[in-house]
Amino acid sequence: MEFLIISGLSGAGKSKAASFMEDIGFYIVDNMPAVMMLKFAEFCTKGINSRYDRIALVYDVRTTNSPTELFDVMEKLKEMGVASRMLFMNATPETVIKRYKETRRRHPLSNESVSLEEAVLRERELMEPLLQRADHVIDTSHISTAQLRGEVLRLFDAHGEKGKMAVSVTSFGFKYGLPMEADLVLDVRFMPNPYYVESLRSKTGADPEVRDYVFSFPQTCEYVEKLKDLIHFSLPHYVEEGKTVLVIAIGCTGGHHRSVAVARELAGYIRTLGYSVSENHRDMTRG
Repeated sequence: MEFLIISGLSGAGKSKAASFMEDIGFYIVDNMPAVMMLKFAEFCTKGINSRYDRIALVYDVRTTNSPTELFDVMEKLKEMGVASRMLFMNATPETVIKRYKETRRRHPLSNESVSLEEAVLRERELMEPLLQRADHVIDTSHISTAQLRGEVLRLFDAHGEKGKMAVSVTSFGFKYGLPMEADLVLDVRFMPNPYYVESLRSKTGADPEVRDYVFSFPQTCEYVEKLKDLIHFSLPHYVEEGKTVLVIAIGCTGGHHRSVAVARELAGYIRTLGYSVSENHRDMTRG
């Protein structure tokens, strides 16, 4: 069983991090006091439900009397044979103050007699022992939400980042319009058209004869090699920016021959890179 404690400063991104943890299979419990963690861990170790194999507990200043209490719990978890780690979400005081002002939320330690700045500084003091004890620290002062997601996946996704972005490669015919969901649109109408070869006209790019014809021309082979270089470079950056689905649309005139052959070639290449890939040939049987 994997047991992760998410702690850190209010406004530093604990909730966001928890939501990304949930996306990769963690069972999330928010604001659980340290004294309840052992009971919950005992329940989870009974193996009644596989949904409790990966646990992430959000622990913040609202639930702590003393960091020592949490440290005691973590030692007892170790004695139970439960490996636990701590992720600390950090940010500069200026960043936290700005976020609270923008959202107009109230800091958990602020009240009529304590200003927002005083509350932020007081919380940093209270949480300092947790920061020093943390196994992982993410400072969100200067990163985007997408970059935060990428860092969470890098640290805690056992299946790797590639498995968390699905790539869809679709062929289409320009005469029927662009696919509305396309992120990247590629035009292969410059390639020689099998439509004008009578023996190939009734076939599609999924047939070996058409594929061989399309790839018998040097401009096709050179274009596809350059396209593979572009895709190899681009996909990791899409993952880093937090994209979960990327749709690559490849079009020819009618969507029967050239676009289908190139889409199948590209989809096969992307699979070799370790990404989850689906193929769709929107207009292959149309017209």
